[in-house]
Amino acid sequence: MHQGSRDAGTLTNESSDWKFKDPEVPLEERLEALMGLLTLEEKLGQMLHSNPAINRLGIPAYNWWNEACHGVGRAGRATVFPQVIGMAATWNRGLLRRVAEATALEARAKHFDAARRGWRGQYRGLTFWTPNINIFRDPRWGRGQETFGEDPYLTASLASEMVKGLQGEEKERLRTAACAKHFAVHSGPESKRHEFDARPEAKDLWETYLPAFEALVGVGVESVMGAYNRTLGEACCASSFLMEEVLRGRWGFDGHYVSDCGAIDDFHLYHGVTKAPAESAALAIGKGCDLNCGSTYGSALDAVERGLLSEHEVDRSVRRLLRTKLKLGLLDAVPRDVPPLEVVESPEHRALARRAASESIVLLKNENDALPLSRSPERALVVGPTAASIGALLGNYHGISGSLSTIVEGILEALPPNTAVKYRPGCPLLSEQSPGVNYTFEAANNSDYVIAVMGLDHTLEGEEGDTVASASGGDRDTIELPAVQREFLRQLRPYCRKLVLVLTGGGAIAAPEAHDLADAVLLCWYPGCEGGRAVADVLFGDVAPSGRLPVSVPRCTEDLPPFEDYSMRGRTYKFATAEPLYPFGFGLGYGKVEYVSVNADRTHLGRSDLLRLVVTVRNSSERPSLETVQCYMVPPQDWPDAPRAQLLAFEKIEVLEGRSKEIRFDLSAEQFGLFDAEGEKQFVPGEYRIHIGSSSPGARSLELGAAVPATVSVTLKP
Repeated sequence: MHQGSRDAGTLTNESSDWKFKDPEVPLEERLEALMGLLTLEEKLGQMLHSNPAINRLGIPAYNWWNEACHGVGRAGRATVFPQVIGMAATWNRGLLRRVAEATALEARAKHFDAARRGWRGQYRGLTFWTPNINIFRDPRWGRGQETFGEDPYLTASLASEMVKGLQGEEKERLRTAACAKHFAVHSGPESKRHEFDARPEAKDLWETYLPAFEALVGVGVESVMGAYNRTLGEACCASSFLMEEVLRGRWGFDGHYVSDCGAIDDFHLYHGVTKAPAESAALAIGKGCDLNCGSTYGSALDAVERGLLSEHEVDRSVRRLLRTKLKLGLLDAVPRDVPPLEVVESPEHRALARRAASESIVLLKNENDALPLSRSPERALVVGPTAASIGALLGNYHGISGSLSTIVEGILEALPPNTAVKYRPGCPLLSEQSPGVNYTFEAANNSDYVIAVMGLDHTLEGEEGDTVASASGGDRDTIELPAVQREFLRQLRPYCRKLVLVLTGGGAIAAPEAHDLADAVLLCWYPGCEGGRAVADVLFGDVAPSGRLPVSVPRCTEDLPPFEDYSMRGRTYKFATAEPLYPFGFGLGYGKVEYVSVNADRTHLGRSDLLRLVVTVRNSSERPSLETVQCYMVPPQDWPDAPRAQLLAFEKIEVLEGRSKEIRFDLSAEQFGLFDAEGEKQFVPGEYRIHIGSSSPGARSLELGAAVPATVSVTLKP
């Protein structure tokens, strides 16, 4: 028997030692009581994502692997909210919190019902490997749809709300456990994720890739997932720098660390940092990777027996894992906080999904007020390869709703029953060529307006293994709208009195030709189970569009740096020099919102000062508007690799028709800090221009119709 272990045969179901099952006992006392009962073999079983039952202690089997990217995923019926990139486009902190709370409620209902039935396999647990807070640095990355976009501050702000909603406010009594992934410096290419070594410069590491992780540790995220790749030469699931020095040292993270699935095997199979599974298990556990998604830790006992791993190191990890289980109530004698199964896809949750989808829709063009559309056409045509597509609603990492409203269905539902609505697929999603005869054009010629629904679906972009139509393992080789769709739109336009383009997809789609051809352009992402109704709400004016881009949209693939280059030069609105097709933060509405003025309480800012800004926003239209007020700084451009602009604060507000509203931003001098080549934030004296408006600064925003921003300058004093 190993030291510290206890004879497996000494306990029975009537044992008084089982106080770990009593939620009235303090958590740490419960934890230590349980640790004292476990054998080494039982401890090691707790470190695999699929935990075997410990029958002698009445501990059931548990599978840690579950997903809740945008609603409970891969476990049957659930409310499917918009894909994360779409929820990011809402720029609405409170809305994301409510979505996460609804997800947690459905998760607990489904978990305890499944446990009652003895179903304890994958996707049944309360430990979610969500959210993905990697920076969407390159629009070719197929998994960017799971992220909150390209900006570290926006990502941190919205992901923090998701964590709070999933976990709840009580640190020792979790609803579900959230997980910040993938730590760190991980955003494609998918085809090389098991072998590549990301080597960012120190400035990019601390300015771009790590801030969201630090923010989530700050709000108490329960778990962190290590990435497949290496970063700066070390495997991310066994990195002294990332895991020991930064995560647990500098940031004080005290939750558990989990590997991405199969990532520990990558140590010896691809990275070459070890030679065999026992060595890989010992290295990962020794550096603090507590849970193995995979089976490599099946060799951990061998590692202990060979002296590669100590039982003390095992105990450290098992304590962290059991602490999470206790917080979730998974070991309680009597389950607590069990919602009824009727909360799953409840009317309230579906209404929330519809609102989230409608707020996510970004209006990119509205020439001559083409939108909203008339509700009383004699004839209308809905056309396009994603108009009737379920995949274009779901994106990846999704659940399944009992009722999925496709875009063509949403439009039909919104129009009078006797309107002559025709539907044509129009063209393939992706093909070398379209057929020579196409009945769509005659139908378009006879219609009052044409709604073309085009773009991407989950077969073209996503994770390696899921995207069956991607030639690049889930990524896109080019970011343009597929050629067959571009050509179809060109042929369609002459037959249309009014052409409205609705784009589906999980990231930037470079479609300058489509922008020129269409009278109006909407981007609806992957809008979830209520997506069709939400799109119709916006098309027909029941809801005014209020989405804002969480990514910038380049004009063409050639404007991007090489995909494998992790330098931020030339990337995102902060560092790109090429003019975008659509800027970060951009989005139009149906009303007219003006930024009347901004007043600063000081013009000079010292190192310890606080700057108070008050901006006045006026709605001069005849309908209320949801407006995302965005505050950016433009720092001195003589600082090496200074951002061209940087988001400092934002607030989504409602401004009633004909009314004005004041919004206050309090900014610390620390927020104006600039990163040097060593990754240190510096207080740099000089003049800083502050822009407060409806989009990121730049001529392109104004050209597309964004409101003129209110501006003010402040000087940072030496």
